[in-house]
Order: sequence, then structure tokens, then C-alpha cells
Amino acid sequence: MLRSLFDLGPGLLALLPPEAAHEATLKSLELGIFPRPARPDHPCLSLSFAGLTLSNPVGLAAGFDKDARVPDAVLELGFGFTEVGTVTPRAQPGNPRPRVFRLLRDHAVINRLGFNNAGHQVARERLRWRFSTEGVIGVNIGANKDSGDRIADYATGIAAFCDVASYITVNISSPNTPGLRDLQTPAALDELLKRLMEMRETLVAKGKPRVPIVIKLSPDIAEDDLVATIELLAAHHVDAIAVSNTTLSRPGLSDPAAREAGGLSGRPLFHRATVMLARVYEATGGLIPLVGIGGIDSGESALAKIEAGATLIQLYTGLIYEGPGLVGRIKEHLTEAVRAVNAAAITDLVGKKAKAWAAKPLDV
Repeated sequence: MLRSLFDLGPGLLALLPPEAAHEATLKSLELGIFPRPARPDHPCLSLSFAGLTLSNPVGLAAGFDKDARVPDAVLELGFGFTEVGTVTPRAQPGNPRPRVFRLLRDHAVINRLGFNNAGHQVARERLRWRFSTEGVIGVNIGANKDSGDRIADYATGIAAFCDVASYITVNISSPNTPGLRDLQTPAALDELLKRLMEMRETLVAKGKPRVPIVIKLSPDIAEDDLVATIELLAAHHVDAIAVSNTTLSRPGLSDPAAREAGGLSGRPLFHRATVMLARVYEATGGLIPLVGIGGIDSGESALAKIEAGATLIQLYTGLIYEGPGLVGRIKEHLTEAVRAVNAAAITDLVGKKAKAWAAKPLDV
């Protein structure tokens, strides 16, 4: 039965409620019952990112493995890296169910999970006792819903995971924790970055590794605020920027579930997130590595993210509709794209069409 979850892919899992399907997939990964790639990644897909070496640029986004249950299994599926979380200092149940909705007509998902997770200690212990010490595994950190000092929650996250994570993503862009996105405003963001960088320097002085810090942005940032936001990120020397999280916009959806509250992910997010990605790439002059997220469900959409400015890409919702074979198809398409232009590596394609993407309207 567990093997058939992967053999039949999204067709079988679609018969289960979304969170039940998610748990079944996690269980099958924990048991080691899943397909492995038939061959290693092509050398043209290897790259460096924030001092890390990856065999390919395709990663699993945060939200799937919230409590670091299966990071090594995810890497064995063929991903170049994976990101666990979002993890908050204290365990919290998240929002009441139902809180995840498939939009089958739109190849999308709306979720209002609300950072449901088992807390820092559980995830840290699992990462500390990993069977394998190889592979790039990031940790996505957040703040508790009832926190009295959300910036302190993020600083605590840097301290908790600096020595067990390949990098740390600071999630200030989820729409499902009230007021969280306020940390993206220039004044709050400046204070947040200052305290995070101070925490990292304090930890380094104590002999801890200098963990790369990635800031994850919302696709709904006001256009007038984007330049100021990018300037702050550059001034504080963040290691990378992730673009983007889920959106509150509802661009031309046809599924009845579209009226549900929460963050939208999947195919309808692709255009807005890719335009935002390209604008960030242009604003930074390509000097800060970017992680492209939102609506990747094919080799073509993965390549578009890279050409718009992404050094790395992440997906999650696309797997729900396309199954785990999507990872291999993306890597094959990227390899063919490199060969088609006689380039040496996938990194040669980063940002090649950023100017054209950045000129497009956010919504179509």
C-alpha cells in the first residue's frame, strides 16, 4: 500500500483529505518506501550557493517536513537540498481544521495551517542525530502566534539551529500568523536584521559556525516598498533572498475552494512570484543569490525561474499534482537547456531573462 502511494502518485493521494495524504507520504518516506533516481545528477547542474555545494538546484520547500522527520529521505528522492520547518520556539497546534484545500481546477492549494509544529527542541534533536551528515538541509524559522517578542523568537531560532542547519531561512512572510508580515516593513525589518546578525556574530564568537541567513519575502509586498526592502537586505549582508511565499491574491481562479482564507500556492502563483523574483534580481544587480519559489510544476516553469534570476528553486505544491517524478523531469529539462545554448553549467542561465520578466505586470 505504501509503495503504491508513489507508484500511483497524486491520483491515489487525492482520494485522501489533504492532511491525511501529507501524513501518509511522510510515513512512506520514514519507512524508506519511495523511488530513487536511476542515475546521478549531470555535472552541469552542480553549483555553489552561500558557501554550500549542491549537486543540483532543485529543492523541497518548507511546509512539507515541518518537524525534520525525513530530510535524508527527501534528498534521496533526487532533490539537491531540502528545507524543514517552519519551526517556532514552542510547539503549537496551528489553526483549526479544515485548513488545507486543494484547488483541483487550478492546480493550486490554499492553506491556513498557522505554523503547526513540534517546536525547536524536537527538530533540533532530529537534525543533531541524523543518520547522514551529508546533504544540504535548511531550517525555516518562525515566531509563535502568541509571542510577546517575535524578533526574539527569530534570534532564538538562529541560536537553536546554527550548528545543525546548512542555512536558516527567516520566514516573515506567511499570511497565516496575524501581524507576521508587519516585520517586512522597513523599520521593523531593519531591527529584525540587526538583531539576527548580532546573534550570529555572538554565536560565531563562541565557536559556532557562521550559518548562512536567507530572508523569505511575500509576493504581496507593495511595489513602493520593494526597493527599500531590498536596500535593507543588502545593507545587512543577508546571504540570500527567497522569493516568494504564498499569496493572498486570487488571480483568476475557477475552483469553488478559491474563496477559502489562507495563502495560495501552486500554478496560479507562478506569474506573480516570478515577476517579483526578477524585480528583486534587477534591484540587487544579481549580487545576492535568490531562491525562486512559487508555481513550479514542470521543467519549463523551473527553467523560467532560473532565467528570471533564481540560483536555486524550490517546489512543493507541484509535487501534489505531478508526483515525485517531477523532480527528475525538471533536472532533465534543465540539463537539456544548458546543452541547448552550449553553456557549461546551469548557473550560466541565471538571470538571462530577468529584465523581460521584471517589466511584466504583477497580475495578468
